[in-house]
Amino acid sequence: MDFELKTLALAAAPSQRCDLLVLLVAEGFAPGQDALSSLAALALKQGDLQTRAASLLQCYAPPGVAARRVVLLGAGDGSAAAVRKAVLALAPVLKVRGIQQLVAVFAQAPQPDVVAVVVRSLAEISYVYTSTKSKPEPRSLARAVIGVPAKAEVRDAFDTAVAVVAGVEFAREWANRPANHATPTLLGDAARSLAKHKSIQCKLHGPAQVAKLGMGAFMAVAQGSSEPLRFIELHYQGAAKGQAPVVLVGKGITFDSGGISIKPAAGMDEMKFDMGGAASVLGTFRALVELTPKINVVGLIPACENLPDGKAVKPGDVVTSMSGQTIEILNTDAEGRLALCDALAYAARFKPAAVVDIATLTGACVVALGGVRSGLFANDEALAAQLQAAGEQALDPCWRMPLDDDYAEGLKSAFADVANVAGRDAGAVTAAKFLQRFVGSYPWAHLDIAGTAWKSGAAKGATGRPVGLLVHYLVTAASVSRGAGRGK
Repeated sequence: MDFELKTLALAAAPSQRCDLLVLLVAEGFAPGQDALSSLAALALKQGDLQTRAASLLQCYAPPGVAARRVVLLGAGDGSAAAVRKAVLALAPVLKVRGIQQLVAVFAQAPQPDVVAVVVRSLAEISYVYTSTKSKPEPRSLARAVIGVPAKAEVRDAFDTAVAVVAGVEFAREWANRPANHATPTLLGDAARSLAKHKSIQCKLHGPAQVAKLGMGAFMAVAQGSSEPLRFIELHYQGAAKGQAPVVLVGKGITFDSGGISIKPAAGMDEMKFDMGGAASVLGTFRALVELTPKINVVGLIPACENLPDGKAVKPGDVVTSMSGQTIEILNTDAEGRLALCDALAYAARFKPAAVVDIATLTGACVVALGGVRSGLFANDEALAAQLQAAGEQALDPCWRMPLDDDYAEGLKSAFADVANVAGRDAGAVTAAKFLQRFVGSYPWAHLDIAGTAWKSGAAKGATGRPVGLLVHYLVTAASVSRGAGRGK
């Protein structure tokens, strides 16, 4: 969908011809003499509208207003979080047929983060998946105008939000596709499609190249499937060639049956979402195309299926990773960490400024944090703080989890250098400790998005998280780097 940022005084909003005009009214609203303010003041006085977030009053063709429909929408304290809650309440309204053009205005001048959250939330609630439907009904909302008193003050936040939307929707699209429509080969094609932009290069490594690299752990996961693996390598160059890149590593298990340690049948269809980390890396690169920040970024995606077969890896097998470390595979359903460990070893060749891996890694993280916050593990305090701050800014939050060495005790093996699982206790932490073994001396963070990458139930589908977090982190890192360069 298209977004436009427009200088629009509240008094001029009623003249905007559109299918839906939305007025966000926060606490402390002081009505002016314009028609919209008067309407909101009357509704508040009569008790038909409240300023609490998501309080909503619909009007049809009110006098003096060009829009067919008007929604007065309570915005709480006017914060980004409250406004997000308010805009999400518009979802049923947008399902009404014929709402193709929307204008959103504010009773009080909005902060930049509020404008950004309106953009992202409108995209979120209007998104429709259509790729594998025979008679698709695409989203009806085609255009949204965000009216503000002064564009210059919020332009950067608006532009970033529009780019995040492009990235999130790219990620949602690929994560939502069924596994037979998002094979490792097709995921590689999606990455290659991004390389039509001159700022991005793509390299696809097939089974022969991966074998030559010595990625024994990654190959072990893939060997039970007839679908050939792909190791996807993306490069975005926005800064000088000599500047150390940030490396993003995304888990790309395009379907996870659990392998020989097979999962229960109930809910197994949701294992098409097990490439949510890969989708978020693709989505982040899609956003970089729009924003062109002054930073270098590498994306690495080990993509394969995890299936049971006569050739599948077995519990008890020992494989040799790219780093040379041997791994006893006690559970073939702990496959994501096997693919990631080789990608993390590969990342070292870029002498990175930082490495962030993103993975739907453990059910234990879902138990710990639910679907609200992604789990964050890091070996570097500054990197952890930067990711946490980016998550808060993007309303795509994470939560710092421990990495004490004692948690690695359960990964000891009598037959290899390390086992791929420990016990049930602290499963998200022990998975992170496994990955940490394959990280060099560079700053590293691991985002466990098992609880945040998709939703189950009636709202089943990919969320596109944590594209927002990653984009805000990279944009901020580019800004800091540029400032440091000027200081020299």
